Amino acid sequence: MARMVNCVKLDKEAEGLDRPTYPGDLGKRIYDNVSKEAWQSWMGHQTMLINEYRLTPVDPKARKFLEEEMEKFFFEGGSDKPDGFVPQSD
Repeated sequence: MARMVNCVKLDKEAEGLDRPTYPGDLGKRIYDNVSKEAWQSWMGHQTMLINEYRLTPVDPKARKFLEEEMEKFFFEGGSDKPDGFVPQSD
């Protein structure tokens, strides 16, 4: 049986993550309060941030920025898209 969580991002009960996906206290909060669906949404948002801001994830400043955005995304009402961002149309 799948582990269920009350997802803070989706505001509903949904299937939880199989394992912690991020270290430390923030990782525990995410594991306890974020669904698989919301995590996948973050992964897309994070990819967009990395691409638009041309971030290098191994750079400590970029990692700190992404961690702050992750916390906003899940627990503080959302992470903004970069100014002027226009999604690609297929």
